[in-house]
Amino acid sequence: QVQLVESGGGLVQAGGSLRLSCAASGIIFSRYTMSWYRQAPGKERELVAAISRVGNTNYRDSVKGRFTISRDNAKTTVYLQMNSLKSEDTAVYYCGAGWGSVDYWGKGTLVTVSS
Repeated sequence: QVQLVESGGGLVQAGGSLRLSCAASGIIFSRYTMSWYRQAPGKERELVAAISRVGNTNYRDSVKGRFTISRDNAKTTVYLQMNSLKSEDTAVYYCGAGWGSVDYWGKGTLVTVSS
């Protein structure tokens, strides 16, 4: 069974930081592109960041310079370091695994940034 389990969400003041973690099991982790998506109320789910199996990264423009995605293949875990958080970052953040598209999703972790 494939499992992606997010952790690290919570309430933080604007300007603060959080680090999200996603622990994966049931997949050959090192072969997958890992990604973070988010969904805010009334909005569609959007890609936040992705990291390939060899470490290439991609970020949406609104988080560039503030967020960093990384992975630890030995721990089968992907991270999202979020700095300088803004109220508009408030969303449920989902971990995804796939190749070309997301094949597996976590259940999400809520990030709330107070303004």
